[in-house]
Amino acid sequence: MLDFVVIFTKGGVVLWHSNVSGSNFASCINNLIRGVILEERNTEAKYYEEDHLAVQFKLDNELDLVYAAIFQKVIKLNYLDGFLADMQTAFKEKYGDIRLGDDYDFDREYRRVLSAAEEASAKQVKAPKTMRSYNESQKSKKTVASMIQDDKKPVEKRVNIQETPPPSKSQPSSPATASSMDKIIMEKRRKLREKLQPTKKTSPNDSKSSKPEKAGKKPRVWDLSDNAKDAVMLDRSKDSPDDVQYQNINSELVGTMQGVIPDLDVESADEDDNEDASSEGEAEEQVQSKKGKRGGLLSYFKGIVGAKTMSLADLQPALEKMRDHLISKNVASEIAAKLCDSVAASLDGKQMGTFDSIANQVKEALTESLVRILSPKRRIDIIRDALESKRNGRPYTIIFCGVNGVGKSTNLAKICFWLIENDFNVLIAACDTFRAGAVEQLRTHTRHLNALHPAAKHDGRSMVQLYEKGYGKDAAGIAMEAIKFAHDTRVDVVLVDTAGRMQDNEPLMRSLSKLIKVNNPDLVLFVGEALVGNEAVDQLVKFNQSLADYSSNENPHIIDGIVLTKFDTIDDKVGAAISMTYITGQPIVFVGTGQTYADLKAINVNAVVNSLMK
Repeated sequence: MLDFVVIFTKGGVVLWHSNVSGSNFASCINNLIRGVILEERNTEAKYYEEDHLAVQFKLDNELDLVYAAIFQKVIKLNYLDGFLADMQTAFKEKYGDIRLGDDYDFDREYRRVLSAAEEASAKQVKAPKTMRSYNESQKSKKTVASMIQDDKKPVEKRVNIQETPPPSKSQPSSPATASSMDKIIMEKRRKLREKLQPTKKTSPNDSKSSKPEKAGKKPRVWDLSDNAKDAVMLDRSKDSPDDVQYQNINSELVGTMQGVIPDLDVESADEDDNEDASSEGEAEEQVQSKKGKRGGLLSYFKGIVGAKTMSLADLQPALEKMRDHLISKNVASEIAAKLCDSVAASLDGKQMGTFDSIANQVKEALTESLVRILSPKRRIDIIRDALESKRNGRPYTIIFCGVNGVGKSTNLAKICFWLIENDFNVLIAACDTFRAGAVEQLRTHTRHLNALHPAAKHDGRSMVQLYEKGYGKDAAGIAMEAIKFAHDTRVDVVLVDTAGRMQDNEPLMRSLSKLIKVNNPDLVLFVGEALVGNEAVDQLVKFNQSLADYSSNENPHIIDGIVLTKFDTIDDKVGAAISMTYITGQPIVFVGTGQTYADLKAINVNAVVNSLMK
């Protein structure tokens, strides 16, 4: 049973809803608008869940309307797709010109469409098949006489059952029918014996005499020659090596092609019908071949001219090319497919101008979708938050996590330099107690950073300190001691370096979840490489899932932001930024480039989108 049905614009203006108090469902609809429709995430599924409620919706891109039905998640309603389509048709028929402010009395049509959908669904549900009784079965109709077999009568193999079908069980065979059956069987046996008898063999002399004499080798006849003299002149089989004389070649044949190389013939049933249109088809193929040689993503769509209404069939070739282009730009294949589905859902049924084209529509829709994905849902301002924590008398804590070799320690040092430049003193907690040389690496970074910003320039205040307890210790305990030490010594920011771990290593993921749960940091940053494609999706999904599953808190602390490293090594293949942001919905806080401490930048959304669209 449907709890609530509503028709509203994509901007959130409600045009009509069912006669049920919608106050209980307002938050569900608002979350649907904010999280799915405006973000264009998973619009191809047309399904959304929240708590115990489920929403199935249908987009009308022609009028920018949304038809949504809310029901209990445990109930399965198979008729919702047809019901929403019929409701869309009925609403368009009654209100062709949609204008805000009108009184939309749609109750009667809604009840009619709902009852028709429920009746059609009820007819499709078949009643369970009941078992037949013994009296209704075929076995009960057999007699005792029909079950007795006479051992004296040989069992004949039936031949050609289609020509003479056996008599039914209810009607016994007559003597005339049996005799005709025996005659047919005997005739078939006679024909079979004739086939099995060996045929008369011919004598070897006759076979030899019947064979024709082997013809001798004939000289080759050249097709390009006009007379037989050329063939005789070119025949060298009868001349001795001493008698071979080189003759002058006719100069008229040099550089000319005598005859035509035939094309490959392809037989076709409608070959005669296509002869008249062959010239036109050749001209069109030349135009399409010229278009196909042009570079760029949108070159595939230039031949598609704008129509009144775009359909999925019109968009499908363009979307396939777009998906391949995104994958070539290092976007994960799963994310590229979802982006194409999102663009298709936003353009299906949309009106297009007379002088517009599908190429422009696809480019605009894809650009808007990419900008929306890369734009952060919430602003992460580390400087503002660190100042707020400093006023409250506690250190601002950031934990870095990620897989092995992505550059966690190096980019931690870059962020530390950026904080020092903004007049924050920093404590680095060496919680990577597993990798050999991890503590020494941080000690080297601390010495270099203090050399760049000596205490004499900061009123005798040491800007960078290292808190380390060696190797083989509990990382969560070291981080807790470091945060307590920073609180006692009035340190502004604590940067916690953790050991690299693969996303499938359960013990290490439990240890990371414990470290975050015990210390409750202000920010958890995932450090990922810009080089990866599909692997970025697997890493982020499993890191987020592990932090949620292995935490005993009701609201576990998962990844808050992303640090994208090695961004200067990928040229224009910046698809990893799209893949990582699409999965978590969290922003890319920093982008690591180069090898110096100053090589730390914020992501430029427009530049990334332009690189993807090139």
